[in-house]
Amino acid sequence: MKMLYSMIRSGLLATVLVSTSALADLSDILSSGKIKIAVPEAFAPFGSVGATGEHEGYDVDVAKLIAKDLGVELELVPVVSKQRIPFLETDRVDLVISTMGANPTRAKSINFSSAYAPFYSGVFAPSTLTINGAADLKGKTVGVTSGSLEDLELTSMAPEGTNIVRFGDNAATLAAFTSKQVEVLVTGNTAAASLTAKDPSLDLERKLIVKDSPCFIGVKKGNEDLLRWVNVFILHKKLGGDLNKISQKWLGQDLPPLPSL
Repeated sequence: MKMLYSMIRSGLLATVLVSTSALADLSDILSSGKIKIAVPEAFAPFGSVGATGEHEGYDVDVAKLIAKDLGVELELVPVVSKQRIPFLETDRVDLVISTMGANPTRAKSINFSSAYAPFYSGVFAPSTLTINGAADLKGKTVGVTSGSLEDLELTSMAPEGTNIVRFGDNAATLAAFTSKQVEVLVTGNTAAASLTAKDPSLDLERKLIVKDSPCFIGVKKGNEDLLRWVNVFILHKKLGGDLNKISQKWLGQDLPPLPSL
């Protein structure tokens, strides 16, 4: 009986220890002095290896701000999309900051913070062109990638009289805009930011959002203190203008309104 009691007690203790170690919550991060954050491996301008050989991008800058505010060392963990949730669930990272959208399926496995970054498909054009709504597309030549999400959204919203020119892939669509084959470009915000970075003289400006899918920070289930801290961090950086500066730096635009959870 004593042996059985000892085994049960040891088993319970082991379970408690495993559970405790698995929950890399806020207090654990602060006591260890280090936070591990997953960022995109190769998805500019959110995260990729830059000219200096170091990882850089929107998500990387947010990760650095988090570590700075916590007063801990930062370990960046580059990931591809399919690694994001498994790395969080198995404690290989404490947070996922990797252009991750929130949906009901993912929310069964992990928790999400408030949105920290915009990710959307939009209507882009030079600042000299006035487009305040879909009706203003009438009479304009608009370039879009055939069969894309942007194509579907544009087709449904464009008024009669809009000259929609469809191209075979994103590269051809972007090239058509830079060569002035089309006046207006419908594409993802990251593609638009890439064009602006390469050639600021294009004077590319977001006119409309056709499909919104902002980015959220992933937090492991059970790490409620960390989730609350991250949400306060995001609110503070929105109000203080830090996220707006990061958006201007990497996306070439002001931070738009973002949803809170």
